[in-house]
Amino acid sequence: MKIVDAKVVVTSPGRNFVTLKLTTDGGLTGLGDATLNGRELAVVSYLTDHVAPLLTGRDPHRIEDTWQYLYRGAYWRRGPVTMAAIAAVDVALWDIKAKAAGLPLYQLLGGASRERVRTYGHANGRDISELLDSVRARLAEGYQAVRIQSGIPGLKAVYGVHSTDESGEAVLHQQARPLVEDWDTDAYLRHTPAVFEAVRAEFGAELPLLHDAHHRLSPIQAARLGKDLEPYRPFWLEDCTPAENQEALRLVRRNTTTPLAIGEVFNTVHDYQALITEQLIDYVRSAVTHFGGVTPLRKLFDFAAQYQIKSAVHGPEDISPVGMAAALHLDLAVHNFGIQEYSGHTALTDEVFRHAYTFADGHLHPGEAPGIGVELDEELAAAHPYEAAYLPVNRLQDGTVHDW
Repeated sequence: MKIVDAKVVVTSPGRNFVTLKLTTDGGLTGLGDATLNGRELAVVSYLTDHVAPLLTGRDPHRIEDTWQYLYRGAYWRRGPVTMAAIAAVDVALWDIKAKAAGLPLYQLLGGASRERVRTYGHANGRDISELLDSVRARLAEGYQAVRIQSGIPGLKAVYGVHSTDESGEAVLHQQARPLVEDWDTDAYLRHTPAVFEAVRAEFGAELPLLHDAHHRLSPIQAARLGKDLEPYRPFWLEDCTPAENQEALRLVRRNTTTPLAIGEVFNTVHDYQALITEQLIDYVRSAVTHFGGVTPLRKLFDFAAQYQIKSAVHGPEDISPVGMAAALHLDLAVHNFGIQEYSGHTALTDEVFRHAYTFADGHLHPGEAPGIGVELDEELAAAHPYEAAYLPVNRLQDGTVHDW
């Protein structure tokens, strides 16, 4: 069997997605997600100009060899653009291999370790009252664990909380210039414990509550927040301080027992070495799409398992159903699974990417279709071309860009 075609598809059914489609001489196809939110076209060029020409004629069954060929052959290793491109190839090859075997991918990864995959949903509000309504909505949808994010008094817009325009309509990430949000760390540190107190008072002690600090704190500030949240027993505090400085987590860990999750901006196992071996975190958060695919992420989870650290794959709306499906097969197979982020996609996105995975009672299952269980409607995808998109930028009240 040989790869005879590698096609990159860019579509925007509500937000931008980059998909690699590989085709073999036997007619089998495989899909991989290469979406890099806000920098999508950089990955498109990397795939189209530098990776796709290397794939034709290769044996799609040689997944490990192809991964190493692409990673080591470029000399310039790591980084989100490189690893998103490699991830797309890796997942597409696993998709082909599983289809050739007539099995869902998780069976090739050792079979199921559980019956279904536990998820958490996103609840947010511009104030506490609106947040409580959002939590109720997530519970009504069946979620049994919820990430809570609240607006901060005195700040107009906060990342993780839907921003609105003058008419009250939600401002999405699709825009020609980055949305500028203001920030005040002291106000955030004062407000967040009150948010947890209000949610616990309303929904009780049993509901797992998660919170994402989005890398906005210094190590001592993160330690303070973790300590202040301990009475409310959060499921985790995520990305409490910029992840590039692994040593910073030592200070945080020494000063709080709040569980810590980190890693959505990490691209290789090297970013985790100290965090895992020193047991400075409790959950690894990398996505299949940004970590080079199923092949390296499985290795990361096995490494983490030796230190009783669990998986928690990054799963926001900008991970396409292709990336989500790949994550679910991995979630179902690994024994140290923790929880899966899942905020769902728009109905239009689900039409473009028809998928076998299902959501019920706060849990996901990848389905039993051969491969990863996703098919791309290329005609519908073509009807929704790329739109300029950026993530927000934060400024302090003195007007300077925040230097996290």
